[in-house]
Amino acid sequence: MPSFHSGGTMSETENAVSVKNLNFSYGSSEVLRDITFDIKKGEFLAVIGPNGGGKSTLLKILLGILKPQSGDIKVLGQKPGTVSRVGYVPQNVTSGGGFPITVEDAALMGRMLSKGGFTKKSDRDYVRMVLDELQISNVAKNRMDDLSGGQRQRVLMARALAGEPELIFLDEPASNVDMEGQTRIYDILAKLNEKMTIVVVSHDLTIIPKFATSVACVSTTLHKHDEAEVTEEMMQMSYGADAQCPVELVAHGHPHRVLMEHK
Repeated sequence: MPSFHSGGTMSETENAVSVKNLNFSYGSSEVLRDITFDIKKGEFLAVIGPNGGGKSTLLKILLGILKPQSGDIKVLGQKPGTVSRVGYVPQNVTSGGGFPITVEDAALMGRMLSKGGFTKKSDRDYVRMVLDELQISNVAKNRMDDLSGGQRQRVLMARALAGEPELIFLDEPASNVDMEGQTRIYDILAKLNEKMTIVVVSHDLTIIPKFATSVACVSTTLHKHDEAEVTEEMMQMSYGADAQCPVELVAHGHPHRVLMEHK
């Protein structure tokens, strides 16, 4: 299993992320309304919800890519976008054009950004270790243009992990990966969760009972549950008011209850 480790000194605050009264709109279109929640250090948070509900927008706000209309947000105790110990794996990597660099150099970019400049031999050695653990060291010298979507996804994971983050955000990290690759990715994330906070946006509810420690459903508003189960309220937010019956999911051949029992 991976031997990655997070860099830097853990900040003194208990929360990796703290959000209070967050509001965001694209013009006149309200996307997120009055959102308040915390993510404790060491959590593996699965973020679920309907398409267009605001999941990816929320991640971009926490990363400092988007600015909210209002709200108080702290990421590792600082303003979003000002912390170097944060990794990010974006969602859409299906388009292959425009990457005239090798896999190793693409991953090394994450190391350079976190270190603030040029790299040393030890940095390249660390990047090669990351590539090996993600099982893409065999294509380290290949151009990004020549990779499959699943391989590109793992390169973006390598780029994020190369900076030794304390907190990592992943937006649908297994969306372009086959079943075996998905299992490998989530097994790696589970191991990483021993030393860093993980936030994963996913439509796959089967990851919740096996990997997540908490769940948040985003659909304009946000409901967070500090256990690895999907509540009735979350189901209604994601699938409408008619989703009021208990749900059993089958994952890896075994039944897992992800919706708490209710009348």
